[in-house]
Amino acid sequence: MHILIGLAVYSLEVLSKVYILGIVLYFSNKILYSKPSQKTLHVLIACSYVVGAEVFLRMTGGNFLYELSKYLVILFCLMGILTTRLKQPIPFIVYIFLLIPGILVAGFNMTEQTTIRTAIAFNLSGPVCLGVVAIFCYKRKISYQNIHRVLLAMLLPLITTTIYLFVFTPSIRDIISGTGSNFAASGGFGPNQVSTVLGIGMFVLSVRFFMLSPSLFLKILNGLLLAAISYRAIVTFSRGGVITAIIMITVFVFYYFRKVNQKTKFRISRTVLLFVSMGLLIWLYTSFQTSGLIDMRYANKDALGREKSDISTGRADLVSFEIDEFLKNPVLGVGVGKIKELRQINEGIDAASHNEMSRILSEHGLFGMVAFLILLISPLLFRIRNKSNIFFFSCYFFWFLTINHSSMRIAAPAFIYGLCLLDIQFTSKRTKKANVALKKKNLMPVAS
Repeated sequence: MHILIGLAVYSLEVLSKVYILGIVLYFSNKILYSKPSQKTLHVLIACSYVVGAEVFLRMTGGNFLYELSKYLVILFCLMGILTTRLKQPIPFIVYIFLLIPGILVAGFNMTEQTTIRTAIAFNLSGPVCLGVVAIFCYKRKISYQNIHRVLLAMLLPLITTTIYLFVFTPSIRDIISGTGSNFAASGGFGPNQVSTVLGIGMFVLSVRFFMLSPSLFLKILNGLLLAAISYRAIVTFSRGGVITAIIMITVFVFYYFRKVNQKTKFRISRTVLLFVSMGLLIWLYTSFQTSGLIDMRYANKDALGREKSDISTGRADLVSFEIDEFLKNPVLGVGVGKIKELRQINEGIDAASHNEMSRILSEHGLFGMVAFLILLISPLLFRIRNKSNIFFFSCYFFWFLTINHSSMRIAAPAFIYGLCLLDIQFTSKRTKKANVALKKKNLMPVAS
């Protein structure tokens, strides 16, 4: 179905708006009319699906508002917050309140160039989305089976995105001429954002390849999907999403290997060899299709093989400017959305650093520093007490790395940060039934 959606939207782009309307109606209905015991699952699946579909909807003009996907994630989480019991997410409530002074500062320092509503919507929709998701997810229980359903919901629209990219630019050789990020290979949209979400697809398919592919057929199916998504992620020539995905996968395999018994360790070792071999083949094929330019890109060289002086492609200077503004305005910062305006006035550069750490410091001052420390430390403290979440470090690193190369322009880092805070339950259905029977007889429940 999702393959057909990609083909249909490419044929008639107005169907993208029908698609987003269908998403809103379907998932709102599922959340509103679900049983209390299923409410958490349906909220997470709804948010996960929206996160997976966000970039596809943007590149095809489906969103009625540019930040609509973040608003939907906030809406779905609020529906869950108002209808389920919370687990005292005080750190994240404090975090949201710490963002308010920056709004006031921006309001007091308005200029003719300032559009306060747009500045707040564009710069705070991501941080607020993260705060709301964190409040909803904090210490919330979800079964091992259901977390895979949540990840699958994110994967399905990413398959749609991949299909759309293949029909949009079927021949990569015809559009590659240099080592810069390539918009033509990214569906005419931002390569950084496309690379980021396809990197998520690489991670989810890797998880399914290792954990949910017991048969040869499923290994082939997940392997082919992984190869297709990896290839399209690499040819965007945007490195951030791909490198982040590789780190997520490596961390996941490491913790998965540590958690299982000796027999499963042997199976994972064989699967890793197959997995690495497949990765090398994907890279060789991509290198062939790009005439070796992708090798130059990851070696930080231009098309002529000359090494580039700045591996950050100019972002280091932008971050440095933001740090300087923080040091000049250490308490309250310069105000929400003002840092880009100040850079334009002082240096004549109309560009963003896409670094959430330096942005929150420069725009919110010490309030921003405390807010960021809450985000940085709270999941780690939760992890010390609860080590059940096998995806914890993969999700945590995704959030941290993504906000440093792509800021929070999409909802993915906000939602995936929330997945760090879930309490994954590994009790099997059979064990649950046994426990229920034992409780009726006033006996001790069995161990899972």
